[in-house]
Amino acid sequence: MAWLDKIHHPEAYIKTFFKWSLLGILMGVIGGLLGAGFHHALHFVTHVRQENGWLIWLLPVAGLLSVGLYRITRLRSNRGTNEIIEAALDGHPVKPQIAPVIFISTAITHLFGGSAGREGAALQLGGSTASLLGRLFKLKLEDRKIMVMCGMSAVFAGLFGTPLTAALFCMEFESVGTLFSPALLPCYISAFTASKISALFGVHAEGILLESATVITLSNIWKFAILAVLLSLLGISMCYVFHKAEHLAAHGIKNPWLRIACGGLLVAILTAIVGDQRFNGAGMDMALSAVEGNADWYSFLLKMLFTAITLSAGFKGGEIVPTFCIGATFGCVVGGLLGLDAGICGALGLVGLFCCATNSPFASIVLSIEMFGSQNVHLFALVCVVCFVLSGNSGLYSSQIIQFHKASTLLDEEESQTTA
Repeated sequence: MAWLDKIHHPEAYIKTFFKWSLLGILMGVIGGLLGAGFHHALHFVTHVRQENGWLIWLLPVAGLLSVGLYRITRLRSNRGTNEIIEAALDGHPVKPQIAPVIFISTAITHLFGGSAGREGAALQLGGSTASLLGRLFKLKLEDRKIMVMCGMSAVFAGLFGTPLTAALFCMEFESVGTLFSPALLPCYISAFTASKISALFGVHAEGILLESATVITLSNIWKFAILAVLLSLLGISMCYVFHKAEHLAAHGIKNPWLRIACGGLLVAILTAIVGDQRFNGAGMDMALSAVEGNADWYSFLLKMLFTAITLSAGFKGGEIVPTFCIGATFGCVVGGLLGLDAGICGALGLVGLFCCATNSPFASIVLSIEMFGSQNVHLFALVCVVCFVLSGNSGLYSSQIIQFHKASTLLDEEESQTTA
């Protein structure tokens, strides 16, 4: 039969299936336990900080502890999430001590009030653990790349409870324009397993089910398009601010001890000026409040400022959850000005800015389903597609490989006309 001719060495397919199923399950179990433990640790330290507001004034001292921890463990030159991205691209080994160090340093950031997320830490936890397993099992280079993706997917899913998003995100975001399909089976199995393991310990997806569907009509589609365009501009601006702040801090205060102490003190002073700690920590509560239709017009600006200072000073954590907060509060405010439902626009802002910042449209669309339900998936897809194209090749991660320029077709046409 002709179709049999397309199947070469069926035993190899079977062997590959079982190999990656077992490795995916193993990584999923480990990732689920790590994700659940990390989730509860951050929840605990955040509760302690909220009950003891004075801890914010110890943020400069906490920063010194974080720098010292990286010095003691010989991770002075660690590049954070970018290093894990590079390991997924070239398969180089990742130092195993990254996992405990990023766990502790992120907990320090959250305990004392730095404005940072947790997904960057999750990707580093998963990537470094998976890299260690790859070396223990003596996997070949290409398999070690896939293993790192599995580790990132597992801990991401274990921490956030969103397995499909985790699998797609870790296959999509490190190389803009491609989806590393050989990793599909192991990434999905590891993410699915991790989400089930972490659910046993009370970790579930954070989100709000949007039960009513928003009908896209000729009278409102242009308003949603405007929102998407504005989100694209916000995404470009946010990435620029974060990268510029990091550059200025590194060159303005070259001593990392002094830099992180000054940054911590500045965050503490700004917190005192604001009068509360809404803009400290990850910001997920504020993001979900915006999805319910409640946000102050200045929230996205202050959250961007707090996060830029925290991360550029050298505190550990991540940018994605603050990005959720920035996008959700911006979308809520702008949606109200456009005469749209502020809550649905808050959700669109959360997902749309995530798409801009990570250059991962498919993961973003799936994220909208796992966080808010499938009732408005076409609307989320519209916003994500517009945001992906108009945000250009900007992004949070400098190690992302740009496989193609998003305006490559247009540029090719212009170049050919110029040549003619």
